[in-house]
Amino acid sequence: MGGAAMALEIQALSKSFARKNGSAREVFRDFSLTLGEGKVTALLGPSGGGKSTLLRLIAGLEQPTAGALSAPARRIGMAFQEPRLLPWRSVADNLRLAAPGLSEAALQAALAAFELDGRGADYPGQLSLGLARRVALARAFAVEPDLLLLDEPFASLDLGLHRRLRALLAQRIAARAMTVVIATHDLDDALLLADEVIFLGGVPAQVEQRLQLDMPRENRDENLTKLRTLAPFYPSSPSKGDANSGAA
Repeated sequence: MGGAAMALEIQALSKSFARKNGSAREVFRDFSLTLGEGKVTALLGPSGGGKSTLLRLIAGLEQPTAGALSAPARRIGMAFQEPRLLPWRSVADNLRLAAPGLSEAALQAALAAFELDGRGADYPGQLSLGLARRVALARAFAVEPDLLLLDEPFASLDLGLHRRLRALLAQRIAARAMTVVIATHDLDDALLLADEVIFLGGVPAQVEQRLQLDMPRENRDENLTKLRTLAPFYPSSPSKGDANSGAA
């Protein structure tokens, strides 16, 4: 019987960065991982544990020191830890630059999906952090990705904004068939959004545990306390944000 199609395969990957003193900081060594097509995977681990580096390697923004990485997706959408919007371009133009040929109807649909109706003419400097993060997510979805990479998409948001944006993201993920990889240090985000949680730890980073989540996403909010017991070894820090992040 044939195996499931793979959206991502990493074999014996190593990645090091040079320090100023000439020594090497080893992030990955002989790291291997396979992810199934059409699945939502959360990479969970502490800050500085290699999650962002792994996403950048998958996206082709970094090259491995050794090893092989195969990600055959035709279109990749990515949202970084910072929104990274072009400040001299309007919200609408930020989406159009990422998705050339985007029709007006598709543009408006992408904005509406993240409650950005009427914001297309705004510039990034006019947006709160919450709105900027919504634009970054709308831009990632505008390319109609086969593979969506999200790096701490709710970072520095207060609890209310965090939960609202997470709910909007869950709706968009459910509405489109694609492979999603989310890097986060927040256990609740992983439990509520993912089909599988991969716990990274150690230096160099390695897979410490893989947790399959079979419960339908629409039932997870009310069962979150129960879900947290599936990962007793990982500190549960229910979506705390920065109260100074401003309004959405």
